[in-house]
Amino acid sequence: MSVRLQRASMATTVLSLPPIPYNRFSPTPPAFSSPDHTSLKQLCKEGNLRQALRLLTSRGSPPPQDHYGLVLDLVAAKKAAAQGVQVHAHAVAAGSLDGDDGFVATKLLFMYGKCGRVEDARRLFDGMPVRTVFSWNALIGAYLLSGSAAEALGVYRAMRRSAALGVTPDGCTFASVLKACGVAGDGHCGREVHGLAVKSGLDVSTLVANALIAMYARCGMLDSAVWMFEWLHDGRDVASWNSVISACLQNGMFLKALDLFRGMQRTGLSMNSYTAVGVLQVCTELAQLNLGRELHAALLKCGSEASIQRNALLVMYTKCGRVDSALRVFYEIDEKDYISWNSMLSCYVQNGLYVEAVKFLGEMLECGFQPDHASIVSLCSAVGHLGWLIKGREVHAYAIKQRLDTDTQVGNTLLDMYMKCCYLEYAVRVFDRMRIKDHISWTTVITCYSQSSRHFEALENFREALKEGIKMDPMMVGSILEASSGLRSIMLAKQLHCYAVRNDLLDLVQKNRIIDIYGESGEVYHSLKMFETVEEKDIVTWTSMINSYTNNGLLNEAVALFAEMQNTDIQPDSVALVSILGAIADLSSLAKGKEVHGFLIRRNFRMEGAMVSSLVDMYSGCGSMSNALKVFNGTKCKDVVLWTAIINAAGMHGHGKQAIDLFKRMVETGVAPDHVSFLALLYACSHSKLVDEGKCYLDMMMTAYRLEPWQEHYACVVDLLGRSGQTEEAYEFIKSMPLEPTSVVWCALLGACRVHKNHELAMVAANKLLELEPDNPGNYVLVSNVFAEMGKWSNAKEVRARISGRGLRKDPACSWIEIGNNVHTFTARDHSHRDAERIHLKLTEVTEKLRKEGGYVEDTRFVLHDVSEEEKVDVLHRHSERLAIAFGLITTRPGTPLRIAKNLRVCGDCHEFTKLVSKLFEREIVVRDANRFHHFRGGSCSCGDFW
Repeated sequence: MSVRLQRASMATTVLSLPPIPYNRFSPTPPAFSSPDHTSLKQLCKEGNLRQALRLLTSRGSPPPQDHYGLVLDLVAAKKAAAQGVQVHAHAVAAGSLDGDDGFVATKLLFMYGKCGRVEDARRLFDGMPVRTVFSWNALIGAYLLSGSAAEALGVYRAMRRSAALGVTPDGCTFASVLKACGVAGDGHCGREVHGLAVKSGLDVSTLVANALIAMYARCGMLDSAVWMFEWLHDGRDVASWNSVISACLQNGMFLKALDLFRGMQRTGLSMNSYTAVGVLQVCTELAQLNLGRELHAALLKCGSEASIQRNALLVMYTKCGRVDSALRVFYEIDEKDYISWNSMLSCYVQNGLYVEAVKFLGEMLECGFQPDHASIVSLCSAVGHLGWLIKGREVHAYAIKQRLDTDTQVGNTLLDMYMKCCYLEYAVRVFDRMRIKDHISWTTVITCYSQSSRHFEALENFREALKEGIKMDPMMVGSILEASSGLRSIMLAKQLHCYAVRNDLLDLVQKNRIIDIYGESGEVYHSLKMFETVEEKDIVTWTSMINSYTNNGLLNEAVALFAEMQNTDIQPDSVALVSILGAIADLSSLAKGKEVHGFLIRRNFRMEGAMVSSLVDMYSGCGSMSNALKVFNGTKCKDVVLWTAIINAAGMHGHGKQAIDLFKRMVETGVAPDHVSFLALLYACSHSKLVDEGKCYLDMMMTAYRLEPWQEHYACVVDLLGRSGQTEEAYEFIKSMPLEPTSVVWCALLGACRVHKNHELAMVAANKLLELEPDNPGNYVLVSNVFAEMGKWSNAKEVRARISGRGLRKDPACSWIEIGNNVHTFTARDHSHRDAERIHLKLTEVTEKLRKEGGYVEDTRFVLHDVSEEEKVDVLHRHSERLAIAFGLITTRPGTPLRIAKNLRVCGDCHEFTKLVSKLFEREIVVRDANRFHHFRGGSCSCGDFW
């Protein structure tokens, strides 16, 4: 026997055995018409392997070669490796391989390759005395089927070295080797094979030409693939078209693939399963539902709906969001495989039907299919979105039991699931158990820590990832940016920004987030520079920059940027509109607010949620309580945010009783108040001197609704008591707080002590305030004013000197008024306005009239500077709100209401001045200061001189 199952070396010396004379065989041996042959052929045709084996081995004499061929083909088709080994053993024992011309041995090679027994195929090949081109092709094919493209190319090179033995590559050789080049991505070797095929004259073979197209496509050489297809021209068959369509798909040229398919239809060629699958992939990528339906109809018409086509249809309908059609296709599949079940499960998950996905898994189990790797990935995603921790742990337990949890993709999905369920501890355990961690694993665990406010741990894991050699990608940059934002570390954010720029890791999402982070940190200049570098700005880019301006008090710039955005092709969405409404509210620009409201109505935006709450905030912030109420009353579905907005609006305008009535209505409708609702209510009580009511609602918050008060709630009560003159009681309240008082509480007490001249207690509050917030310039100004009122000018100067000594900067007092579509801003003693001369002349005229007709006398107690009385009077005359009033009187018609905003509290003298202007000039004047609104009409103010 010359062929044995002996282990032979892969060395070239073994492959280059000296030639032994043999008869070159034909792949189709002589046909036999014996009864045994006929019955064996019938059994193989029916797929009855057991009976075919019995008949093959029942003969007393060695069976003919074609009998072995029939049975081995059936074994290969069924991948029945054990039965294949039996046939091999029988052939050896029967001596059928002795003197074999290579036919039976080659059939055995094909069988071992199909059954995945590449080592057995190698041993058999190495022991073959006669190697034909078919034997070489069989071994190359075996390695290809096992995924060893490099080994397949090694066999091909050994074959080339054996060319002296009379073995030359044929078309099948080239086709297989070109496929190996494509799998290995070896375009250089592929070109060499192409050259050899041209020399051999085999490049005109459709089989080789199609393999060349596929090879060039897989190597990313689309131009060469298309050129080869065009060169083939008259020799094209369906496989040629499929190859070039597949080439376009692999290189993302979906529209080109669609054009080629239309061209194929024009030639009159009928598509096969591969064509249908390829074009359905185009429909999936381009979401071409109508074309997908056309293909589906064509497949139904010709009765050609194999499982592979139906699975492709299922995926197409999934991408197009047609779950009903996908489900119908799924139930039409007679023999469902794992691809079918997993595709349908993924369909539910991708379309947000997470509960249905979990139920579908139950159906899958009932049909005898155990969840595999792909099933676990889809199921974890569904459970994570639902936040079902218990169900997620069940899935995790199943994955551990089936030993699927060691898979990196499964581990990453489990990590993501626990992150969505807000269970950091389990996410970290999954991460620690993972044997192989890729950049997705590290990114996910960093995100877990960031979202759980464990920013230092996020940073530590980021450093560990870098030590492990993990390369950063835009997703990881985004995750660590979130950590830097949480740590309020602008230096870390800048370092990450620089690193990402140097390594080209910034996509549009990360650029938008960097704009946000710089804006949150007060670095508006850097936000703007980042914004200007973004070439393809989307709505998020514009919104981020608008928010950066708004959050840093640059309200005019925010509104101007919004107007600039409207001149581009970008259309504002609800988030952008909510952002600009916030800026308009802070700017107190009623005209611009109405413009945005009109835009919302014209574009049919839904008036609900954040949108309607922002409108209420905007109108109340612009001093139009009536419009705020109209928007509120016109909304059918009122949530807690909207109720809170209107309660806060009533409080800002000094309507404490109305705020309480609104709160009662909210509770009666079944809407439960939250922390912010009570904060708005306590604020309203504070500004309307409703002391008993405020105490009652603080108690209700804790007892009836089990809500633990924040520092801001306690500050409101301190302010409430202090404003009513009960400063000592306010101090006792602070000492009884279950929390350590923060600066907001002491600031409220200090403000009240200053108004009610409790200087001793004011010093206690001042010391606490400066101790807790030594870098807040506003605190120093407040303390300095207390000293000034006490007449301690040296102490006042010393405190103000500490502002510059610490490098701090006090925001100057300013007021602004909207005239037409323009907002005009004034600071104290301002001469920068183009109409400054007219404004100051008008102000002098107004002051004289108030003195003569209203008995106005300047109250210089409100000038907290150590200067002469004359200078104090001059300071009062140049306060910014008076300049705004004078400008309004100049530029508007008699009787037109004036709306003015100021960034600080209105002083007592300016309050009296404005009351007299409203009376003598018959104007309604609405002033919004840092605390509340003042509606001046007929010589009185809505605050009742209590603010």
